Amino acid sequence: MIEKCLHGICFSPLSVNDPKFFGFSEFLAGLALMILAWTIADFRYRFRVEVAPLPLKIITFSVVVFVGLSTILTDLWRASGWFVLSQTFITSALWQAFLGITFFSTFLIWIWFAFIRPPLFSKLNSKRYVSTVYKYLVEGVPTNLAIIADELTHSASRVIKYAPESYRFEKVDNSAKLEKVELYAHDLLNLIADKRFCKVVVESSPITTFAFFREIEKQHKYKVDIRVFARNIVSEAITNKDSFIYHETEGYDSGLIGNEKPITQSIFSNFDMVESIETMFHAPFLKWDADQWEAYSRVVLITAESLLNKKFINHNYTIYHAIDNLEKSVTDLSKLNGVINLWENDTYQRLRIAINFIEKFLKLLEEKRANEQIKLRTVDKENFYSERTIYDHLANMLFEIISNASFIKNSSDYWTIYHNTIWSTFFNFYRFNSYVGKAFKFKLRRLIYNEILRMNEFPNFQGAAVLGFCLYLFGFKLNKNSGAYRDTIALHTVVLNWTKKNFAALYEFNPKVAERCLIDNMTYDHEKRRITRAFTGNPLNREITYYHFDVDPPHENFKKFG
Repeated sequence: MIEKCLHGICFSPLSVNDPKFFGFSEFLAGLALMILAWTIADFRYRFRVEVAPLPLKIITFSVVVFVGLSTILTDLWRASGWFVLSQTFITSALWQAFLGITFFSTFLIWIWFAFIRPPLFSKLNSKRYVSTVYKYLVEGVPTNLAIIADELTHSASRVIKYAPESYRFEKVDNSAKLEKVELYAHDLLNLIADKRFCKVVVESSPITTFAFFREIEKQHKYKVDIRVFARNIVSEAITNKDSFIYHETEGYDSGLIGNEKPITQSIFSNFDMVESIETMFHAPFLKWDADQWEAYSRVVLITAESLLNKKFINHNYTIYHAIDNLEKSVTDLSKLNGVINLWENDTYQRLRIAINFIEKFLKLLEEKRANEQIKLRTVDKENFYSERTIYDHLANMLFEIISNASFIKNSSDYWTIYHNTIWSTFFNFYRFNSYVGKAFKFKLRRLIYNEILRMNEFPNFQGAAVLGFCLYLFGFKLNKNSGAYRDTIALHTVVLNWTKKNFAALYEFNPKVAERCLIDNMTYDHEKRRITRAFTGNPLNREITYYHFDVDPPHENFKKFG
């Protein structure tokens, strides 16, 4: 071996015969396999690599360039027999081993983050995590969004942990200064509120919803900025009739999942969380059909049950807002005019759902608030939202339903709608005879009574329609002998007395308003001052029975409104 020394440093040519096990050819073969693996890898694994706490792409590129150049130079050095340091522990074999291990370690790091330990949201990768999710949300590819949703499931606890609650943004002192990871967690919660993403979550990864709301409840962080995400998730889940809300119904339909309702319970069973978020029961009520409103009412009752387990239940926003939405779901009852097949009509089915909601809510109140003292005084409409109670809201909801239904003017199913569907659910067959039920019925009767008496202040179509509803239901004669009639005899008396005293005067003042009081086969004979109702008892023999109700001569009280 030829050795040359310079100032005590000796050099010798690199032996051509030294063993070679990792040169440029081996590097190219390994690189080809790595590129193939990275190219055909599923989106899930590419996403994991992109959000890793290390900049894997930059590291990999740097290592590939370094190892590639090193293997070329090493092979060139060996082939040319160029000189290397002879007084060093680094041999040709060790150098090749170092390059091979460096190259292989890069591959192992990819494997680690892509398969073994997928990266989670943390201080080290928060910026990269949010920017990556943002990029793919903008692209909006549904299959990719489904994978991202599933990956977010594993990071839910950390995202909620770092996400700041709303009061942190309201403070102005230094103690409220937010760390970068907290701001990125806040941004991530706003990112995943995208409607397209929420739709994909409901369709393909409902477990993501479960993970986030479970962590919010577990960590008691009800004020994180999850409001838009919650609203869109609930809206999409109700809109999509194949979602978890429709599958998590009852054990009879869905087995164990139906009994446990894991996702539904995680979202709706904690009233404090629902109330803090506020937006869960915001509903696009103009777009939903009866099945969707039934699902909506079901999840509202889950939250209502949680509310009723608390000591105080008044002045809560979400339940009142949900009741208001359910009330608005049947504002179009006038569409039942002339409907032939009532049971297949969506408007009628929505009516039944709204009535069933009130019925089930009252049963919950009877079960859980049986000993509660209820203020029977009905709240005036002017002070309704400042002095409201849950009983006032339910009574007002039923009153508004009755008001809307009373504008149905042309139907062969009046009795089915007015009596069988609406009234008898609460008043017949000794229904709701508990203290809670009696308080509710008292409030409803008072609302109807006040609406009729408001006709004395100014005759109007609304009051006339409600009066007609009562005349149709109760008839022209008091029935004091029926026990089931006790709940309505006082209201019936008011209806008959007001009609007898004021109907003729109302007819002279405004015949159209007066005619609004006449439902079905009711007519008014102006000359005889008599309301007549034609009643067909048995449609087979076609016999018609006529019932008459004489009214007083017209007075002058309404003329002041002319």
